Amino acid sequence: MTPSTAVAVATTDLPLGPPLRGKVRDCYRHRTNRFGDTLVIVSTDRISAFDWILPTPIPDKGRVLTAISQFWFDLLASGPAPMAHHLLTTDVEAMELPKEIDLEPIRGRTMLVRRADVIPFECVVRGALAGSGLVEYRRSGSVCGVPLPPGLAAGDPLPEPIFTPATKAASGHDENVAFATMAAAVGVELAETLRTRSLAVYRRGAEHAAACGIVLADTKFEWGRTPAGDLLLIDEVLTPDSSRFWPAAAAGRGRVPESFDKQFVRDWLEQSGWDKASPPPPLPADVVARTREKYLEACRLLTGHLPTGVT
Repeated sequence: MTPSTAVAVATTDLPLGPPLRGKVRDCYRHRTNRFGDTLVIVSTDRISAFDWILPTPIPDKGRVLTAISQFWFDLLASGPAPMAHHLLTTDVEAMELPKEIDLEPIRGRTMLVRRADVIPFECVVRGALAGSGLVEYRRSGSVCGVPLPPGLAAGDPLPEPIFTPATKAASGHDENVAFATMAAAVGVELAETLRTRSLAVYRRGAEHAAACGIVLADTKFEWGRTPAGDLLLIDEVLTPDSSRFWPAAAAGRGRVPESFDKQFVRDWLEQSGWDKASPPPPLPADVVARTREKYLEACRLLTGHLPTGVT
Protein backbone atom coordinates (compact mmCIF):
# COMPACT_ATOMS: atom_id res chain seq x y z
CA MET A 1 0.00 0.00 0.00
CA THR A 2 1.46 3.34 -1.03
CA PRO A 3 0.55 6.80 0.28
CA SER A 4 -1.52 7.41 -2.86
CA THR A 5 -3.71 4.33 -2.27
CA ALA A 6 -3.77 4.22 1.55
CA VAL A 7 -7.20 5.25 2.80
CA ALA A 8 -7.21 7.16 6.07
CA VAL A 9 -9.77 6.42 8.79
CA ALA A 10 -10.37 9.69 10.59
CA THR A 11 -13.39 8.62 12.64
CA THR A 12 -15.66 5.65 13.25
CA ASP A 13 -19.33 5.27 14.07
CA LEU A 14 -19.87 1.64 15.02
CA PRO A 15 -23.37 0.50 16.09
CA LEU A 16 -22.18 -0.17 19.64
CA GLY A 17 -23.57 2.89 21.38
CA PRO A 18 -22.02 6.34 21.76
CA PRO A 19 -18.23 6.19 21.54
CA LEU A 20 -15.77 7.83 23.86
CA ARG A 21 -13.50 9.71 21.46
CA GLY A 22 -9.98 10.64 22.44
CA LYS A 23 -7.45 12.47 20.35
CA VAL A 24 -6.70 9.29 18.40
CA ARG A 25 -8.96 6.48 19.64
CA ASP A 26 -12.66 5.74 19.45
CA CYS A 27 -13.73 3.48 22.34
CA TYR A 28 -16.96 1.49 22.56
CA ARG A 29 -18.41 -0.64 25.35
CA HIS A 30 -19.18 -4.12 24.08
CA ARG A 31 -20.65 -7.25 25.64
CA THR A 32 -19.33 -10.55 24.26
CA ASN A 33 -20.27 -14.14 25.01
CA ARG A 34 -16.66 -15.24 25.30
CA PHE A 35 -15.09 -12.36 27.24
CA GLY A 36 -18.03 -10.64 28.93
CA ASP A 37 -17.89 -6.87 29.32
CA THR A 38 -15.15 -5.41 27.16
CA LEU A 39 -14.09 -2.30 25.30
CA VAL A 40 -13.52 -2.06 21.56
CA ILE A 41 -10.70 0.42 20.95
CA VAL A 42 -10.27 1.63 17.38
CA SER A 43 -7.06 3.53 16.65
CA THR A 44 -7.95 6.02 13.95
CA ASP A 45 -5.52 7.93 11.75
CA ARG A 46 -6.16 11.20 13.55
CA ILE A 47 -3.08 13.09 14.60
CA SER A 48 -2.73 15.82 17.20
CA ALA A 49 -0.16 18.49 17.85
CA PHE A 50 0.02 21.37 20.30
CA ASP A 51 -3.18 20.07 21.94
CA TRP A 52 -5.20 20.26 18.71
CA ILE A 53 -6.57 17.43 16.60
CA LEU A 54 -5.42 18.28 13.10
CA PRO A 55 -7.82 18.28 10.16
CA THR A 56 -5.58 15.99 8.07
CA PRO A 57 -5.20 12.33 9.14
CA ILE A 58 -2.08 10.23 8.53
CA PRO A 59 -2.99 7.05 6.58
CA ASP A 60 -2.12 3.80 8.43
CA LYS A 61 -1.09 5.59 11.63
CA GLY A 62 -3.76 3.73 13.61
CA ARG A 63 -2.57 0.42 12.22
CA VAL A 64 0.97 1.25 13.33
CA LEU A 65 -0.13 2.08 16.87
CA THR A 66 -2.15 -1.13 17.12
CA ALA A 67 0.58 -3.35 15.66
CA ILE A 68 3.26 -1.93 17.94
CA SER A 69 1.04 -2.15 21.02
CA GLN A 70 0.14 -5.75 20.24
CA PHE A 71 3.82 -6.60 19.80
CA TRP A 72 4.73 -5.14 23.20
CA PHE A 73 1.74 -6.65 25.02
CA ASP A 74 2.70 -10.08 23.67
CA LEU A 75 6.36 -9.57 24.60
CA LEU A 76 5.59 -8.29 28.08
CA ALA A 77 3.25 -11.19 28.83
CA SER A 78 6.05 -13.68 28.16
CA GLY A 79 9.29 -14.45 29.95
CA PRO A 80 10.15 -14.93 33.61
CA ALA A 81 8.24 -11.85 34.86
CA PRO A 82 5.04 -11.60 32.78
CA MET A 83 3.15 -8.32 32.96
CA ALA A 84 -0.65 -8.42 33.08
CA HIS A 85 -2.38 -6.24 30.49
CA HIS A 86 -5.83 -5.56 29.07
CA LEU A 87 -5.48 -6.81 25.47
CA LEU A 88 -7.71 -9.78 24.59
CA THR A 89 -7.43 -9.90 20.79
CA THR A 90 -6.83 -7.80 17.68
CA ASP A 91 -8.71 -10.30 15.48
CA VAL A 92 -11.87 -8.46 14.47
CA GLU A 93 -13.56 -11.75 13.54
CA ALA A 94 -13.22 -12.89 17.17
CA MET A 95 -14.76 -9.74 18.67
CA GLU A 96 -18.41 -10.81 18.14
CA LEU A 97 -19.22 -7.51 16.47
CA PRO A 98 -22.63 -6.91 14.86
CA LYS A 99 -22.83 -8.45 11.40
CA GLU A 100 -23.68 -5.14 9.75
CA ILE A 101 -20.25 -3.72 10.57
CA ASP A 102 -17.84 -3.60 7.63
CA LEU A 103 -14.72 -5.08 9.20
CA GLU A 104 -12.23 -4.00 6.55
CA PRO A 105 -11.83 -0.33 7.63
CA ILE A 106 -11.19 -1.38 11.26
CA ARG A 107 -9.06 -4.45 10.56
CA GLY A 108 -5.54 -4.09 11.94
CA ARG A 109 -6.45 -1.00 13.96
CA THR A 110 -8.79 -2.44 16.59
CA MET A 111 -8.22 -4.00 20.00
CA LEU A 112 -10.73 -5.83 22.16
CA VAL A 113 -9.68 -5.25 25.76
CA ARG A 114 -10.72 -6.01 29.31
CA ARG A 115 -12.53 -3.16 30.95
CA ALA A 116 -10.68 -1.47 33.78
CA ASP A 117 -10.99 1.64 35.90
CA VAL A 118 -8.23 3.98 34.77
CA ILE A 119 -5.81 5.20 37.43
CA PRO A 120 -5.79 8.97 36.86
CA PHE A 121 -2.05 9.44 36.44
CA GLU A 122 0.32 9.12 33.52
CA CYS A 123 3.19 6.89 34.64
CA VAL A 124 6.12 8.54 32.87
CA VAL A 125 9.58 6.96 32.78
CA ARG A 126 12.56 8.92 31.50
CA GLY A 127 15.84 7.38 30.45
CA ALA A 128 17.43 10.32 28.64
CA LEU A 129 17.47 14.08 29.00
CA ALA A 130 15.00 15.70 26.62
CA GLY A 131 11.77 17.67 26.41
CA SER A 132 10.40 19.32 29.55
CA GLY A 133 12.90 17.33 31.61
CA LEU A 134 15.80 19.01 29.81
CA VAL A 135 14.26 22.46 30.38
CA GLU A 136 13.87 21.79 34.11
CA TYR A 137 17.34 20.27 34.45
CA ARG A 138 18.96 23.35 32.92
CA ARG A 139 17.06 25.51 35.38
CA SER A 140 17.36 23.49 38.58
CA GLY A 141 19.55 20.42 38.08
CA SER A 142 16.56 18.13 38.57
CA VAL A 143 13.77 16.53 36.55
CA CYS A 144 10.31 16.59 38.12
CA GLY A 145 12.02 17.18 41.44
CA VAL A 146 14.40 14.22 41.04
CA PRO A 147 17.99 15.50 41.51
CA LEU A 148 20.42 14.52 38.75
CA PRO A 149 24.22 14.75 38.52
CA PRO A 150 25.63 18.02 37.18
CA GLY A 151 27.12 18.26 33.71
CA LEU A 152 24.51 16.30 31.73
CA ALA A 153 23.93 17.49 28.17
CA ALA A 154 20.86 17.37 25.94
CA GLY A 155 20.13 13.80 24.88
CA ASP A 156 22.41 12.23 27.49
CA PRO A 157 21.31 8.96 29.08
CA LEU A 158 20.38 9.32 32.74
CA PRO A 159 22.38 7.34 35.31
CA GLU A 160 19.21 5.30 35.94
CA PRO A 161 15.70 5.60 34.50
CA ILE A 162 13.49 7.80 36.67
CA PHE A 163 9.76 7.66 37.36
CA THR A 164 8.04 11.03 36.99
CA PRO A 165 4.23 10.82 37.18
CA ALA A 166 1.87 13.36 35.67
CA THR A 167 -1.78 14.13 36.07
CA LYS A 168 -4.03 13.02 33.21
CA ALA A 169 -5.50 16.16 31.66
CA ALA A 170 -8.86 15.95 29.90
CA SER A 171 -7.59 18.67 27.59
CA GLY A 172 -4.32 20.52 27.27
CA HIS A 173 -1.03 19.34 28.68
CA ASP A 174 -0.58 16.77 31.42
CA GLU A 175 1.04 18.29 34.50
CA ASN A 176 4.14 16.78 36.09
CA VAL A 177 3.70 16.07 39.79
CA ALA A 178 5.88 14.80 42.61
CA PHE A 179 5.72 11.12 43.50
CA ALA A 180 4.41 12.16 46.92
CA THR A 181 1.46 13.88 45.24
CA MET A 182 0.58 10.70 43.39
CA ALA A 183 0.98 8.62 46.55
CA ALA A 184 -1.33 10.94 48.47
CA ALA A 185 -3.99 10.53 45.79
CA VAL A 186 -3.89 6.76 45.18
CA GLY A 187 -2.15 5.44 48.29
CA VAL A 188 1.50 4.71 48.96
CA GLU A 189 1.30 0.98 48.24
CA LEU A 190 -0.34 1.43 44.82
CA ALA A 191 1.97 4.31 43.90
CA GLU A 192 5.04 2.24 44.70
CA THR A 193 3.66 -0.69 42.69
CA LEU A 194 3.01 1.58 39.72
CA ARG A 195 6.53 2.95 39.93
CA THR A 196 8.10 -0.52 40.16
CA ARG A 197 6.06 -1.95 37.29
CA SER A 198 6.48 1.11 35.06
CA LEU A 199 10.25 1.00 35.49
CA ALA A 200 10.25 -2.73 34.76
CA VAL A 201 8.27 -2.26 31.52
CA TYR A 202 10.53 0.61 30.49
CA ARG A 203 13.69 -1.43 31.04
CA ARG A 204 12.36 -4.36 29.03
CA GLY A 205 11.25 -2.03 26.25
CA ALA A 206 14.55 -0.16 26.22
CA GLU A 207 16.49 -3.42 26.01
CA HIS A 208 14.53 -4.61 22.98
CA ALA A 209 14.64 -1.19 21.33
CA ALA A 210 18.42 -1.03 21.76
CA ALA A 211 18.75 -4.37 19.98
CA CYS A 212 16.82 -2.77 17.09
CA GLY A 213 19.12 0.26 16.94
CA ILE A 214 16.69 2.54 18.78
CA VAL A 215 17.00 4.55 21.98
CA LEU A 216 13.87 4.68 24.16
CA ALA A 217 14.40 8.15 25.59
CA ASP A 218 11.16 8.31 27.56
CA THR A 219 7.64 6.94 27.56
CA LYS A 220 4.36 7.06 29.45
CA PHE A 221 2.14 4.22 30.60
CA GLU A 222 -1.45 3.98 31.74
CA TRP A 223 -2.67 1.46 34.27
CA GLY A 224 -6.12 0.36 35.33
CA ARG A 225 -7.86 -1.92 37.79
CA THR A 226 -10.46 -4.55 36.97
CA PRO A 227 -13.58 -4.93 39.13
CA ALA A 228 -11.74 -7.81 40.81
CA GLY A 229 -8.87 -5.49 41.71
CA ASP A 230 -6.28 -6.78 39.21
CA LEU A 231 -3.78 -4.16 38.07
CA LEU A 232 -3.41 -4.08 34.27
CA LEU A 233 -1.24 -2.23 31.79
CA ILE A 234 -3.79 -0.53 29.52
CA ASP A 235 -4.24 1.79 26.55
CA GLU A 236 -1.34 1.81 24.09
CA VAL A 237 2.18 0.86 25.11
CA LEU A 238 5.60 1.94 23.84
CA THR A 239 4.32 3.47 20.58
CA PRO A 240 5.64 6.56 18.79
CA ASP A 241 2.64 8.48 20.16
CA SER A 242 3.41 7.61 23.79
CA SER A 243 7.21 7.39 23.59
CA ARG A 244 10.23 9.28 22.39
CA PHE A 245 12.20 6.88 20.16
CA TRP A 246 15.53 7.99 18.70
CA PRO A 247 17.72 6.30 16.09
CA ALA A 248 20.71 5.15 18.13
CA ALA A 249 23.16 6.20 15.42
CA ALA A 250 22.00 9.82 15.69
CA ALA A 251 22.04 10.02 19.48
CA GLY A 252 25.07 11.52 21.15
CA ARG A 253 26.22 13.99 23.73
CA GLY A 254 24.58 17.34 23.32
CA ARG A 255 22.19 16.14 20.61
CA VAL A 256 18.48 15.41 20.74
CA PRO A 257 17.76 13.50 17.51
CA GLU A 258 14.51 13.65 15.59
CA SER A 259 12.06 11.13 16.98
CA PHE A 260 10.18 8.37 15.16
CA ASP A 261 6.93 10.28 15.44
CA LYS A 262 5.17 13.44 14.24
CA GLN A 263 8.20 15.73 14.21
CA PHE A 264 7.59 16.61 10.54
CA VAL A 265 4.10 17.76 11.51
CA ARG A 266 5.27 19.86 14.45
CA ASP A 267 8.06 21.46 12.41
CA TRP A 268 5.70 22.37 9.56
CA LEU A 269 3.11 23.82 11.93
CA GLU A 270 5.78 25.92 13.66
CA GLN A 271 6.79 27.40 10.32
CA SER A 272 3.28 27.78 8.89
CA GLY A 273 2.31 30.94 10.71
CA TRP A 274 -0.44 29.16 12.65
CA ASP A 275 -1.17 30.94 15.94
CA LYS A 276 -1.98 27.72 17.92
CA ALA A 277 -5.14 29.43 19.20
CA SER A 278 -7.40 28.97 16.17
CA PRO A 279 -8.20 25.75 14.25
CA PRO A 280 -5.03 24.38 12.64
CA PRO A 281 -4.49 24.38 8.88
CA PRO A 282 -4.57 21.26 6.68
CA LEU A 283 -1.26 19.45 6.29
CA PRO A 284 0.42 19.39 2.88
CA ALA A 285 0.73 16.04 1.11
CA ASP A 286 4.51 15.79 1.51
CA VAL A 287 4.31 16.27 5.29
CA VAL A 288 1.60 13.58 5.48
CA ALA A 289 3.70 11.18 3.38
CA ARG A 290 6.92 11.71 5.36
CA THR A 291 5.12 11.39 8.69
CA ARG A 292 3.43 8.17 7.55
CA GLU A 293 6.79 6.72 6.51
CA LYS A 294 8.33 7.62 9.87
CA TYR A 295 5.59 5.73 11.73
CA LEU A 296 5.91 2.73 9.41
CA GLU A 297 9.69 2.72 9.88
CA ALA A 298 9.28 2.62 13.66
CA CYS A 299 6.90 -0.33 13.33
CA ARG A 300 9.21 -2.24 11.00
CA LEU A 301 12.29 -1.71 13.19
CA LEU A 302 10.59 -2.54 16.50
CA THR A 303 8.38 -5.45 15.44
CA GLY A 304 10.20 -6.78 12.38
CA HIS A 305 7.25 -6.27 10.03
CA LEU A 306 4.72 -3.76 8.75
CA PRO A 307 1.18 -3.57 10.17
CA THR A 308 -1.64 -5.76 8.94
CA GLY A 309 -2.97 -4.49 5.62
CA VAL A 310 0.12 -2.45 4.74
CA THR A 311 2.58 -3.51 2.07
